[in-house]
Amino acid sequence: MILLVLDNMAKVNSLVKMGTWKSVNRTIFILGICALLVSVATLSGSYSFRSLLVTNSFCDYVNPLNEGEARMNFEVVIRKIRQEMDELKNGTLKESSSSEILLRHSAFLADILGLIESMQALGPDVENSTVDHPLVRLNHQSDEPADYFLIEEIRKYVRVKPNRLGKQNFMGANGTFTSIGHACFAMKEELEEYMDYDVGEICNDDWKLAQKLMVHGCDPLPRRRCLARAPRLYTQPFPINESIWKLPDDRNVRWSGYRCKNFTCLANNGTRKGFFKCADCFNLTHHEMPRWIQPTDLDPETNITADFLIPEVLKIKPGEVRIGLDFSVGTGTFAARMREFNVTIVSATINLGAPFNEMIALRGLVPLYLSINQRLPFFDNTLDLIHTTRFLDGWIDFVLLDFVLFDWDRVLRPGGLLWIDSFFCLKEDLEDYMEAFKVLRYRKHKWVVVPKRDKDDDREVFFSAVLEKPPRPF
Repeated sequence: MILLVLDNMAKVNSLVKMGTWKSVNRTIFILGICALLVSVATLSGSYSFRSLLVTNSFCDYVNPLNEGEARMNFEVVIRKIRQEMDELKNGTLKESSSSEILLRHSAFLADILGLIESMQALGPDVENSTVDHPLVRLNHQSDEPADYFLIEEIRKYVRVKPNRLGKQNFMGANGTFTSIGHACFAMKEELEEYMDYDVGEICNDDWKLAQKLMVHGCDPLPRRRCLARAPRLYTQPFPINESIWKLPDDRNVRWSGYRCKNFTCLANNGTRKGFFKCADCFNLTHHEMPRWIQPTDLDPETNITADFLIPEVLKIKPGEVRIGLDFSVGTGTFAARMREFNVTIVSATINLGAPFNEMIALRGLVPLYLSINQRLPFFDNTLDLIHTTRFLDGWIDFVLLDFVLFDWDRVLRPGGLLWIDSFFCLKEDLEDYMEAFKVLRYRKHKWVVVPKRDKDDDREVFFSAVLEKPPRPF
C-alpha cells in the first residue's frame, strides 16, 4: 500500500511539472488522499481490533470485515483512481471547462466514497452495536446475499447501507436494509439480466422479464437506477369525464410485448383470448358498462345469479364504505362504478397478456401493480372493502389461499366487507374452498352457489359471498 501511495505521489510530481492546467494540483492531491484512505481502510481489515482495545464490551459486539468483499471493493477503487490519473496524464480532460471538470471530479469522489463506506459498513459500529440489524451482527457469514450475484448493481442494491451520521436514524435503525424475494436466488440469470443496465440511461424494454420474475416469486424486485421506457408519442389523457368509458389513445401504451397492438384489437377480442381470464374487459360499452349495475347471467333453472349489484352491497353498510381494494384481473370497471357512489377503490392487477395497468390509469383510476405473492402494502385495519373476481379461483392452493385471506383480514377494518365475486371451482372442491372462507368466522350477508354455464362442462360452479369482518377482542 505504501508503494502505491509513493507511486501516486510520483505521478503527482510529474503532472505538476507538466503544468497542464491550474486545477491539476488540487485534483491529484484529492486522488492521492483517496488512495491513502483506501490503504487505511484495507489495513484496518487486515488486523484485529481486539489487539487495539481491551474492553470486553467492545469485543462482544465487534463484527469482522469480510475480506473477500473488501478486497474486491479495494481493487475497484484502485482501478478507478488509476483510470482517472491516466486520463489526466494523457490530457483527455484538457478541452473541458472548469465547471465540467468540477462536476466530473465530484461524481468520481462520490463513487470512491461510496465504495469505501461499503467496506466500512462491514466493520464494527461501537456506538450503536447493541441495536445492530441481524445482518451486521457478529454471526454475519461470508456468503452474504450480495456475494451470490455477479452484476454490480444487484450487489450494491442488496448490501446494507449504513447511515451517514453513524447513528440511528429516525426509524430506529443504523442503516437501510434493502431486500429481494428469496426466489430471486433460484432465478439468478433472469435477475442479472434484469439488473444489467447502464446507470442513468434508458432501461431495456424488459417489463415482461420483470413480471416473469414477480410471478415466480422474485418479488419484490430490486429498485433500478435506469430511466423507465415510455411510449414515444405519449399524448395527453382524455379528461376525467370522458376517460372512464372511452378507449384510450393507442399511442399511450408500449405494445411490444402484446399480440394486439391497439385497444380496438383488444376490444374486439382479436387475440382469441390471448389475454388470460379477461377476454372482454376492453369492450367498455357492451361488456363492462352493465357490470354490477344490471343483473346478468341469470341461471335459467333457479333464476339466481352469482353477480351481486353495487347498490345492494353498499346498503349493507350505508355510508360506511369509503375506501377499498379490488384484487382482480380487469380494466378498472369496478373502481369506475364505485367512484360513481363516492367510494375510492385501488385496483390491483398484473398485465396478463394485455396492458391492464395502463388501461386503468388512462381511465383516471389508480392501478396497483401487484402479484398475489406479496403482502398487501396497507396498514392493519384500514380498508372498508376488499373485492375480488376472475383471479382468486379454484386454481389456488389451499395453503396459499389461507395466507391470502388472513392478509386480507389484516387490512380490513372491523366491520369491513369482503366481497368474493364469482369464485369458480370444481364441484368436488366446493366444500373445501367454502370451509377456507369460513375459518375467518365472518358474518354472512350474502352467500350463493350457482352452476357455471359458459361451458358445456357441468363440473364447475360459481360461488359468491359478501362477508363482514367481526370485531375481535385484544
